[in-house]
Amino acid sequence: MKIIELKNIARHFKMGNEVVKALRGIDLEINKGEYVALMGPSGSGKSTLMNILGALDTPTSGKYKLNGKEVEKLSDKELAEIRNKEIGFVFQTFNLLPRTTALDNVALPLIYAGFSKSKRYERAKEVLKQVGLEDRMTHKPNELSGGQRQRVAVARALVNNPSIILADEPTGNLDSKTSEEIMELFNQLHKEGNTIILVTHEEDIAEHANRIIRLKDGRIISDEVKTENSKSVIAQ
Repeated sequence: MKIIELKNIARHFKMGNEVVKALRGIDLEINKGEYVALMGPSGSGKSTLMNILGALDTPTSGKYKLNGKEVEKLSDKELAEIRNKEIGFVFQTFNLLPRTTALDNVALPLIYAGFSKSKRYERAKEVLKQVGLEDRMTHKPNELSGGQRQRVAVARALVNNPSIILADEPTGNLDSKTSEEIMELFNQLHKEGNTIILVTHEEDIAEHANRIIRLKDGRIISDEVKTENSKSVIAQ
């Protein structure tokens, strides 16, 4: 089942008198349950593509369907609802509220979704347990290690049972051992049926995904799906 369909997506930015073409005609389909890594050097367009996939930015031209809905036709309110309910975001910088406990950070998206306080906490406790932080629920971010903070961020991304988890350089601020632990967590989430899209410039992080899409100069230059023993290139 297709969860994402992009047709001829372009994104141009004006910088002074110049027009920067960040994306140049992207065609992409992602199915439910896939684990995809978006790779490319700085300036390749991967972050711009991530922002469009997450409904944080709109393309200059082209069509984007998310779960069959044409994203460009949605109102601001509908887009906010999609960002809250359909997409779980995990950022390199964690983006946690510093004076708030892990439990309250994770429960936050459920306020906007209209859950009662008891239901919010019940669900937040479930996902914190899922990411192995049941004993850190009352701790604030400055009382947690970098890896624990990223686990809180992953729990917050999961709390609304989103269609997609979008992770932007999720191990960028972590040491190698902690990075491996966080990637093991993503592997587990994928095994449980979650659709994961990961933006990274690190080959060893991308290797965790089942499909690696490489961008350069705003275009997809390769799209590799891993089979059991090898990779098969399905687009170029």
